[in-house]
Amino acid sequence: MMGLNVSLFSLLFLSGWIASSIRLMTILLLGSLGAVFTARSGITNIGIEGMMLMGSFVAVWGSYTFGNPWIGVLLGGMAGALVGLILGVLSISVGSNQVVSGTIINLFALGLTSFLSAVAFGTSAPSQVPSLGIVPVPLLSKIPFFGPILFQHGLLTYFAVCLVPVVWWIMYKTPTGIIIRAVGEQPEAADTLGISVPLVRYSCVLVSGFLSGIGGAFLSLGQLSVFMENMIAGKGYIALAALVLGKWSPWGVLGSSFLFGAADALQLRIQSMGLLDIPVEFLQMLPYVAAMVALAGFIGKAAPPASMGKPYIKSR
Repeated sequence: MMGLNVSLFSLLFLSGWIASSIRLMTILLLGSLGAVFTARSGITNIGIEGMMLMGSFVAVWGSYTFGNPWIGVLLGGMAGALVGLILGVLSISVGSNQVVSGTIINLFALGLTSFLSAVAFGTSAPSQVPSLGIVPVPLLSKIPFFGPILFQHGLLTYFAVCLVPVVWWIMYKTPTGIIIRAVGEQPEAADTLGISVPLVRYSCVLVSGFLSGIGGAFLSLGQLSVFMENMIAGKGYIALAALVLGKWSPWGVLGSSFLFGAADALQLRIQSMGLLDIPVEFLQMLPYVAAMVALAGFIGKAAPPASMGKPYIKSR
């Protein structure tokens, strides 16, 4: 009987952990899929954190103002795209250092969202706004064990996973993808063929910002139903780590996003169940430690696009 109870507990722990990992990977996957576009076009997108943070705030404001969480998600994506546009101006038009530009954007977004939250809500910030619910997939969600794990999530989780093959197809099977990758590898050669390098890169930072903004909206409306200051808490940087670990590939970032989501889910379940007598602060470090270990083991084996991080100045 004792062995049966232990096996049942292990099974329930495993199923709950995997399901939670899938939910927690969603924001990382959306951010890193967007970063695939910027990286492949030659832009180092350090500003994912700021894009997510703006998306999370605007999504809550939109949901609160219009009473519809999907309007909030759309507005959150647009806010992320606006931040992406700012990154584009600094990195593409001005030609400033992309790492510095992204870092400034993250700090700017942190201060701006705190200010806007105070202006919009004052001291009476809503404790909860209309949020995104769980949408079980008919029939599939009833499958024993696998149903609740794979097919009982929110629509944005399904969207993020389904987006992986779409981004792969666009990047590797369409003329658009060929152009993006050509700009990221050899912008001078692409320019001589009549391809507008700035236009391609601007398009990619807008796509990246939109997807990152939706990722922020998923966190604020799909998991918490509220906006809190600095609620992204480094997830944008984890998404960037997932991009590198995934070798700038859509399928690769799916695996790495799940890995980091699983690390985050594990520390949350350990906390909630009191399985280990370890300070909470140490458990919260687990996703970041996993990111450092993974990058230390794989960073040397992954070659980024040749022109990534290098401003392109058209020769006259």
